[in-house]
Amino acid sequence: MPSRQKDAGREMLFEAPSWVAAPRSAAGPLYAQITEVLAAAVEDGFLQPGDRLPPERQLAAWFGVNRLTLRQSLAELERRRLIRRSVGRRGGTFVAEPKLERDLSSFAGFSEHARRIGLTATAVVLRARSLPASPEAAAALELETGAELYEIRRLRLANGRPVLLECSSFPAARFPGLLAGPLEGSLYDLLAEGYGARPVRGVETIEPVTAGKETARLLEVGVGDPLLAVERIAFDGLGAPVELARDLFRGDRTRMVVWSFHLSGQ
Repeated sequence: MPSRQKDAGREMLFEAPSWVAAPRSAAGPLYAQITEVLAAAVEDGFLQPGDRLPPERQLAAWFGVNRLTLRQSLAELERRRLIRRSVGRRGGTFVAEPKLERDLSSFAGFSEHARRIGLTATAVVLRARSLPASPEAAAALELETGAELYEIRRLRLANGRPVLLECSSFPAARFPGLLAGPLEGSLYDLLAEGYGARPVRGVETIEPVTAGKETARLLEVGVGDPLLAVERIAFDGLGAPVELARDLFRGDRTRMVVWSFHLSGQ
């Protein structure tokens, strides 16, 4: 279905893409049909994360509805977090980036969380070094102050897009040769396969922070944009602490989920 739009006194014709299907009055509310067509276009890859949707007038013409009906569809897509809307000079309606959902009720690393929602996790190693443990790190990992630690700082990506910066420290005596291993994949898998010490539980604290200049550059966000800082001590199956970490998640790409249970007698 073609649509027409005036530009500097000229009328321009735009053909509707192949995935557009005009709603039918007998098939339910028009806005709901349009919502499902647009949601399917996102799911099938016709619309990619970050793509800017055409103006409302053009979309309404494609679907043969008025703009009020179209806005109902866009509001529902925004509620489902499939699109995001912004104002200003570079504003508009955009296909939302998929959010990384972290279920804090179960313990897993970034790679596992990404796999659970169908994303491919990768890593860029920014720094891997040996350093002495600070008093705080030593206390967390039950070491002597000054004991050797391995620190690994990485940028983590989901489907090639930056999601978090992670900085993890491990006891060098427990994991000799760790820095020579493959550090681009799951470090938890590396601990399990190389040392028989997969982390199985952790204590995490979460607080909102804002992005500084270097963090903003790496995560491709604006300076001052919201982040989630997660500090973690991870333990192996014997209860020994094996990792001290601080992760910085993009606030717009992350959602934390916690399952709550009723305590009997409370």
